[in-house]
Amino acid sequence: MPVKASDGLVSRSPVLSFIIAFARKNTVMLIALAAAAVTAFFVPPDREYLGYFDLRTLTCLFCVLAVVGALRNIRFFSILARRVVQVFRTAKLCTLALVYITFIGSMLIANDMALLTFLPLGYFVLSATHKEKHMAFTFVMQNIAANLGGMLTPFGNPQNLYLYSKFGIPTGEFVRIMLPPFLVAVGLITVCCLFVKNEPMEVPDEPVKLPPVRTAIYLAAFALSIGIVFRGIPYWIGLIVIPILLLVMDRRALLGVDYPLLFTFVFFFIFSGNMSRIPAVSSLFSGLLEKNTLVVSVLSCQVISNVPSAILLSQFTQNYADLLVGVNIGGTGTLIASLASLITFREYCYHNPDKKLYYFGVFSAFNFAFLGILLAFMLLIKLI
Repeated sequence: MPVKASDGLVSRSPVLSFIIAFARKNTVMLIALAAAAVTAFFVPPDREYLGYFDLRTLTCLFCVLAVVGALRNIRFFSILARRVVQVFRTAKLCTLALVYITFIGSMLIANDMALLTFLPLGYFVLSATHKEKHMAFTFVMQNIAANLGGMLTPFGNPQNLYLYSKFGIPTGEFVRIMLPPFLVAVGLITVCCLFVKNEPMEVPDEPVKLPPVRTAIYLAAFALSIGIVFRGIPYWIGLIVIPILLLVMDRRALLGVDYPLLFTFVFFFIFSGNMSRIPAVSSLFSGLLEKNTLVVSVLSCQVISNVPSAILLSQFTQNYADLLVGVNIGGTGTLIASLASLITFREYCYHNPDKKLYYFGVFSAFNFAFLGILLAFMLLIKLI
């Protein structure tokens, strides 16, 4: 009996499903790959390509992601967060706790890892207490908290790590630049959460103990990663020590590293490096950034996201202060303005597949409001 064409489609469906799922999950990486490939036609590969890559940034990002993954696997952050949340007993205070845990977490473990760690906790708290009506708002505020909380530290957002390394920004100056928008963000987030209804809530207890030896070793590895970020330890030491350590103690953490994010950086390094070598492009971006680096960087984030914007625009300006602020507050706004926002959207839709449009509406309303207020505040400071 001849095989029908439809049979062939059926036999290929698992492969097609995998490709579609992979493409949806790693859309930004594939866009970065396409952008790098297109620019390679205008600037064929040569020895100068080797100078595109910031190995310190890639190493720091890898080390932090790997160690945080190991800590997540022993439920370090979940246990810590649960105990903090159990102190509070109302929807308002629990929402504040969830948002601030994410906020502080992003300062220590990067915004995307903070969301991957604490969004599930938010879902657990709200579903276990039958307060699902607050989920969209809580997820949106956790997302904003992750993007804006991470802007105060060099390792809080991937674009910070890159700019901090590329321009050799002193740590004290970095904090001084980012402190004003950070404080405004803290105030805005707090005010928004205070409007949550003060309903009683209870979070069930779950007796889980941390393995003391693994916890101590992973925290030491995390300290090593932070030492590399602050340039106190050569980056090649982390590239040797941390993979060997996790190969012995937790291979899942190595496998679970967000490698698409690392490859996104690699492809955008190629893209931005090639763009800087095209005279017409270099002239255009240099002129725009000279007029207003802050506004141009914010607008760029809305279209191509904050990480690629930082990598691309850093090729055409030395005004790292405005660029740094722009690619951080620019992470609010559209859904693609930050990779972290896509993580939150994906997590919410997984639990609420029929409420995508509702979430998108709530997300857009709060994010554009935050973006408008923060941008206006920073422009006002520049005028003063």
